[in-house]
Amino acid sequence: MKNTLLLWVMILVTTLCAHGGQNDFRGTEASPASNVDEQTQQAEKDFNPGDFIFDHIGDSHEWHIFTIGHRHISIPLPIILYSRTHNKLFFFFSNKLHHGHSSYKGFSLMIEGEYKGKIVEVDESGKIIEGAQLPMDFSITKNVVGIWFSIALLLLIFIPVAKRYENYPLTAPKGLQSLMETVILFVRDDIARPSIGDRHYNRFMPFLLTVFFFILINNLLGLIPIFPAGANTTGNIAVTMALALCTLILILISGNKHFWKDIFNPPGIPIFLKLPIPIMPFVEMASWIIKPLVLMIRLFANILAGHIIAMVLFGLIFIFGAVNIYFGYGISVVSILLTVFMSLLEILVAFIQAFVFTMLSAIFLGMATAEHH
Repeated sequence: MKNTLLLWVMILVTTLCAHGGQNDFRGTEASPASNVDEQTQQAEKDFNPGDFIFDHIGDSHEWHIFTIGHRHISIPLPIILYSRTHNKLFFFFSNKLHHGHSSYKGFSLMIEGEYKGKIVEVDESGKIIEGAQLPMDFSITKNVVGIWFSIALLLLIFIPVAKRYENYPLTAPKGLQSLMETVILFVRDDIARPSIGDRHYNRFMPFLLTVFFFILINNLLGLIPIFPAGANTTGNIAVTMALALCTLILILISGNKHFWKDIFNPPGIPIFLKLPIPIMPFVEMASWIIKPLVLMIRLFANILAGHIIAMVLFGLIFIFGAVNIYFGYGISVVSILLTVFMSLLEILVAFIQAFVFTMLSAIFLGMATAEHH
């Protein structure tokens, strides 16, 4: 029951944090629908490596499956917007916006400019309403669907394993149960117990196991470019921020009296650094806030870098192909071989980053619950 509750709390936090921030904007002119086709054709002729890379690693309001010629096959996702101009909630699917080529119900998806990828409010002529604000976006994006799929996969894996342990507690594990038991014992004996201690490690095991398998599954799914995998969830800083925030909250909740005493009255520090201006307590508290931030950036940067390198290698094919078709053929072989090597390396990184995030979280929890002699 505790494991299930913890799992759904993490689902809620990561889903709510999987959207980018909303900013105010001044009135600007959106690209008219009549000019969009010309811009698209020109973009196809002039290959832009930056757009190619960030379109593949970024979040979106639809899930692109594949392309046949000039036809893009994708799955539309629900768009949920609250207009602060009309004080009204709007719900429709992303295919109504036709990939940003038209508007629907006064909304348009920007395909270029400062607000590229954001949904804005426009008037009948296609211009952004002057002085308006971006609508509050609660849409179900690609990353959110990717998180839901990984959660469903985790439940499909661990619910049968847990039921088998419950029904046959004295039977030797076999199949998937045997594999999962090896990993669970690794997290318990090599991460939780040495970092937290024999007295407190057991109560943090549900959190550590959830974090480890959630990160691992999403890292591996991000390497598979086939639907329903392929979402860059752990390469999204909002998702890693939500995971780090869970760690920080658990640290603050679980900290014992010695933990808080060392923050507000750190030993061995001269009194003039504590009173009348409490400099050291601020420094100590900041250090504990920075620790989860490091976890957030470490996971985000490592996973994102791997995806960017793979996209750069693929982009070389188009860049050299535009110079000379034979260069394109030659570099394609090299790019594919390097991409295969990088994919194998990213599989190793997927395990390492899940281990590092879980290990550091366990160390921080151990520091917060350590008993002073």
